[in-house]
Amino acid sequence: MAFHITHSSGSMESSPPLSALPGLLDELERADAEHGDVSVTHESEWCISVSRSGYTTLEHLERGEPRHLRDVTREKILDLWTKLAHGDIESVESAAWISGYR
Repeated sequence: MAFHITHSSGSMESSPPLSALPGLLDELERADAEHGDVSVTHESEWCISVSRSGYTTLEHLERGEPRHLRDVTREKILDLWTKLAHGDIESVESAAWISGYR
């Protein structure tokens, strides 16, 4: 299972324990406007980022194809991140994503 997380500061961490994901999400409570998102990226280049406002984006970093969700619960974000970290892209894509960034 190869993935990395990007902290609100912009620093990255490779393959942390899944127990680090709630703390990553908690960073948004302290994030400023300049550093207002965190993300999990699988080795396949699929990435789920979450902004301070709760706006959640799924995107393949090389191909684009952005999709988004609004008003996602903490539990759902953690579930999606965990599935992505495990490489379960099919389950991640089965969520009710809306095409585009907004």
